[in-house]
Amino acid sequence: MEGFVFVLYYSNMKTAASAPAIRVYNLFGESGDLPDVVHCETIASRSVLHDWTLAVHRHARLHQVLLIERGGGEATLDGRVVPLRPMQVVNVPVGHVHGFRFEPDTQGWVLTIAAEILDEALLASEGLRGALSRSAVVRGTPQLRTTMKQIFAEHAARDFGRAHVLRALSAAMIGLVARALTSESGGNGTAESGLFRRFEALLEQHHLERWSVADYAGALSITPTHLNRLTRAATGDTASHLILNRLIREARRNLVYTNLPVSTIAYALGFEDPAYFSRVYAAATGLSPRAFRAQLHGGEA
Repeated sequence: MEGFVFVLYYSNMKTAASAPAIRVYNLFGESGDLPDVVHCETIASRSVLHDWTLAVHRHARLHQVLLIERGGGEATLDGRVVPLRPMQVVNVPVGHVHGFRFEPDTQGWVLTIAAEILDEALLASEGLRGALSRSAVVRGTPQLRTTMKQIFAEHAARDFGRAHVLRALSAAMIGLVARALTSESGGNGTAESGLFRRFEALLEQHHLERWSVADYAGALSITPTHLNRLTRAATGDTASHLILNRLIREARRNLVYTNLPVSTIAYALGFEDPAYFSRVYAAATGLSPRAFRAQLHGGEA
């Protein structure tokens, strides 16, 4: 995705006091999608435009990691208010409601990673997705800070191999964040967490076969109700929603990274009717596949 240029800092966001409901954005205040491998910005660059307060919102398909270097404030994470201090890391999973009130002149970084990039980096057998699926504030480390600075330097440059290096550094970053999360929570080696990792592995193997919740539950030798309890405990989401999200992420990856016709993508994803695929995709993302692809290419269909 090297060479993409997209407009930043456009905002139609209301203030925290006047916002009537939680808003869904790709980046705070923006309706445009994320065409680059990752997006990098300082905490100040966007916060200063909103008097250092970012009202509660969520990102439908983006994972964010913030690192506070100096200053602080407080984060609202799925209804919990957590104080922020220097050298702390904030993990904000896809879809989690969050907001921030920073002290003026707070310094730090915000790394935004598309769900599709996470899919490439996370192996179900390693169990990182479960660790990264909870919003939390944890202690930072010098290694985390160094990796974040490397990502920002690479993102700002346009050197050969930029996209590959960004993917590798981002994979290292989320691994370090997952390590910090599990370290502070004491880890989770229970049978339930093992079952969830098995579900993740099955989802990677069979999402193109359009398995149902009952199919996955049967493969795990548990009931669909038990599977839903399992996924809610691990991610806060239902099994059916996780199955749909995995399929939509695969569709988005094909729409972004290939020139395949929409009908070909639909058939490859197991849909017998491309029109039905388009309706499912539009219901999940708010845009039809063709509209999404046109948006990426500046309005060209």
